[in-house]
Amino acid sequence: MPIYDIPLFSMLRTRMQWHQERQQVLADNLANADMPKFKPHDLAPPEFDKMKLASNAPVNMAVTDANHITGLNGNTSTKFQVSRSGYEVRPSGNAVDLEDEMIKVAANQMDYQAATTLYSHGLNLLKTALGKR
Repeated sequence: MPIYDIPLFSMLRTRMQWHQERQQVLADNLANADMPKFKPHDLAPPEFDKMKLASNAPVNMAVTDANHITGLNGNTSTKFQVSRSGYEVRPSGNAVDLEDEMIKVAANQMDYQAATTLYSHGLNLLKTALGKR
């Protein structure tokens, strides 16, 4: 059985890809912090409860527009949602709160590191079980 058929590893890979794409969106928010009328964006989290764990079908995330970011395999892969949680709008119309965005970046980085650690430990457990370690 290939490793990509194991549901745990598939979900961790999906989660890591989501964190990578979210990092790009958050970086875009920070880069446009001085752009007039810019509204911050965020990604909707992947929904693992809808995944068919026994399925070999690739995991794709829903999209709201064909012009959004494309995934690694060329499919459009993300759903944007505008953050509506009480941000302040400057006179220029920009709604990016630098402190809030930096907190999101730090939390995203910690979550990504947790997913990579779980993935690494899972691989080590498989190696131990197979006697390859």
